[in-house]
Amino acid sequence: MADSADAAREDVRYLGRLLGDAIRALDGQPVYERIEAIRKASVAVHREGKAQEAHLEHHLAALSLDDTLRFVRGFLIFSLLANIAEDRHLRPAASGRTLAAAIDELAGQGVDRGAVAALLGEALVAPVLTAHPTEVRRKSIIDREAAIVKAIAALDVAEDSADRADIEAELRSAIAILWQTRALRGVRIGVPDEIETALSYFRTTFLPVLPRLYARWESALGVAGLPRFLKPGNWIGGDRDGNPNVTADTLRHAMREQAKVAIGHHLDELHELGGELSISAGLAHVSAALEGLAAVSHDDSPQRSDEPYRRAITGLYARLAATYEKLIGDLPPRPASVAAQPYAVADDFRADLQTVRASLAANGGMADRRLDDLIAAVDTFGFHLATLDLRQNADVHLRVVAELLKVAAVEADYAALDEDARIALLRRELGHGRLLGNPFADYSEETQGELAILKAAADAHAAFGPACITTYIISKTSGVSNMLEVYLLLKEVGLYRPGQPSPVMSVPLFETIGDLEAAPEVMEAYLALPEIRPLVAARGALQEVMIGYSDSNKDGGYLTSNWSLHEGALALVEVFSTAGVRLQLFHGRGGAVGRGGGSAFDAIRAQPPGSVQGRIRITEQGEVIASKFGNPAVGAASLETMAAATVLATLGPPPVADADLARFRAAFADISGAAFTAYRGLVYETPGFKDFFRAATPIAEIADLKIGSRPASRTKSDRIEDLRAIPWVFSWAQARVMLPGWYGAGQAFAGCTDRGLLAEMVARWPFLQATLSNLEMVLAKSDIEVAARYAELVPDEKLRAHVFGQIRDGWLTTRDQLLELTGQSTLLEKQPALARSIKLRLPYIEPLNHLQIELIRRHRGGDSDARVRDGIHLTINGIAAGLRNSG
Repeated sequence: MADSADAAREDVRYLGRLLGDAIRALDGQPVYERIEAIRKASVAVHREGKAQEAHLEHHLAALSLDDTLRFVRGFLIFSLLANIAEDRHLRPAASGRTLAAAIDELAGQGVDRGAVAALLGEALVAPVLTAHPTEVRRKSIIDREAAIVKAIAALDVAEDSADRADIEAELRSAIAILWQTRALRGVRIGVPDEIETALSYFRTTFLPVLPRLYARWESALGVAGLPRFLKPGNWIGGDRDGNPNVTADTLRHAMREQAKVAIGHHLDELHELGGELSISAGLAHVSAALEGLAAVSHDDSPQRSDEPYRRAITGLYARLAATYEKLIGDLPPRPASVAAQPYAVADDFRADLQTVRASLAANGGMADRRLDDLIAAVDTFGFHLATLDLRQNADVHLRVVAELLKVAAVEADYAALDEDARIALLRRELGHGRLLGNPFADYSEETQGELAILKAAADAHAAFGPACITTYIISKTSGVSNMLEVYLLLKEVGLYRPGQPSPVMSVPLFETIGDLEAAPEVMEAYLALPEIRPLVAARGALQEVMIGYSDSNKDGGYLTSNWSLHEGALALVEVFSTAGVRLQLFHGRGGAVGRGGGSAFDAIRAQPPGSVQGRIRITEQGEVIASKFGNPAVGAASLETMAAATVLATLGPPPVADADLARFRAAFADISGAAFTAYRGLVYETPGFKDFFRAATPIAEIADLKIGSRPASRTKSDRIEDLRAIPWVFSWAQARVMLPGWYGAGQAFAGCTDRGLLAEMVARWPFLQATLSNLEMVLAKSDIEVAARYAELVPDEKLRAHVFGQIRDGWLTTRDQLLELTGQSTLLEKQPALARSIKLRLPYIEPLNHLQIELIRRHRGGDSDARVRDGIHLTINGIAAGLRNSG
């Protein structure tokens, strides 16, 4: 770890020097000197203390608007370069959490490799990419970062000084281009842009990395043909909850673009494979099946007459190219040389590849790595690339179902029915084959849109197979009727038929504290329905439940959210066990701790006993996607971490005995209650709090950022309840308060009188350890003195003093309690690598905070200069880049 940290710091210094060279060359020595003077002054503040602040503020105040923009860009780009350096060294090295290591750990506990292999045969580990807008960087910036990563990696393996000089010239050029690349989006991005950004991670990381990981895992387990249990998923193009920009056309576009990436990858690998397999039939054994593929390939080239592998691959390529044209509606970039019929399904293509592999194996045990990787890629990604989830709000379903029932003269006012009456009506409708929809009816625009997207989903199933869309998530689920309404809507397009398995699962999302508490009762009633039992049985007695971190946090605060999720999962385990159904939890985690962020490994290991069982899905959102999967090496480490944690959480011994766990839960229930009271008291019961929040954070300016296709609020209301959790958390992070990640925790821990029990819980309970670890990271990235400056933006002095006084006291109490519980004298004392990382960044973040406050003051005071607005948005970019998991 020390070596990795030292190497990362050297990379940071090296990249910083190259950035300085670019600024000097492109903008001149005076600009460089002004930026450098501020950098040195800020570093001096952190090394020598507050006495240096006046010197720093003098330099900042002297900046013109144009120089302010240059300075902010400089610190933004330095933070991006620092992220690259850390990702290269600290993250892969720090993980040490491989599946092989997990296998060894379990072996020491009496669990053999056979048990691990059996578990993975039934497992599912799925990181699911979403478009939740906390990624403030343009894709052009992300692409430039990728070029820099590639150049640095090339430097690592440069063979001589001449090669190194050439590569360093490329690196200098890449950094110079990054310096002159516009950081801000000129227009708000649309869903197609979000789809393309997500697909870039499949191209650069998932497609090339996962086949190699499977090879590594098979070697560690000593097995061949390990089932493809780790499969990335996607929401982008199917998630329309609160996003009117997601339509039927969007879903069709998403499916086509996904197929283009998947089949395009397979075609490229097949082309390369044809170049490799120059085996002559006169010099090697060739199976009859392979000869058969060669014979029907229509490859009549005399140069390849004795090369059956190449001729066979010509035929495979032609069929796959025809499949590309059929599913995408366009010719592939490299058209086939002969004509052929398309493959009906990806399994047929896989079978042909296996024929090639079997013939090679019969030829003296020969193998080809590229061929094995291609087969693994087809197994994992098929022709559809990733399962695309559908998601919509239960309120929308209610309105659409009510209109369908009314127009069909089945029920005049479905919305007025109580829950039992709704369930009874829905069960009757699901029991027969009659459809409700009338092609001649004049439905509302909302109903037409919902039926259209469901029709597009049915068309996708027909084209790409049932694996392309398997899950329909219902936001704001509060009852059984919400789940049955989805099946009623699926029935309208043939994706639900009475008495038959449904290829799409209705999945509830329990988000608020109240919904999480009600979840066990809802699922118990749902699983008991006679119509549902066959559906669940057809999926191998499996049902998914999604639990939301963001809204539960906004609703009840950090500790209560985590506790409600823990207790809700435990209660669901009991309900599902009684029903004889396997539970698959889908964790709606965001990037920031206030939205479930933090170490995925620790989070999975800290899940309640019995809640993982080899199957887990987790959302990956915003800037965290690039952080985890923008670099193939880091992506491999991230995926390996998820796999290892899932195996350990399932097969490892319970970390806490049942009796002790009962004591811990009873104690923490009281702690959670106290935290809930403190949080709700501040956020929802303090008069004027929403006005303080909107004045003391850049929430209005963030809403103006063109960072996503989804509106910042669900409605036009300015209530906290109606604000989306993402801008809620993101704005507090910008103001360095980080309130959603800690408020209420200090008061709750301080009120716990049994300090001995609390110390025992900290020492032995993974749930509390992970909770405190994330809490500590948030406290370390927050700064109550910087936050006080943002509070000065609140015009009402009395409101400012009252609300910020509570925030300041709560922060100090939380910090002191955290230090006492962890036995430290300073934050992150036991996590030196993270402490160094944050310490490195603070001198580059705090000047941006200072400038952001001044620019916001000018902007809100009526200054309409576009440079002021751009400056605010650039500081938002820079602060987010420095803090990393802030959205």
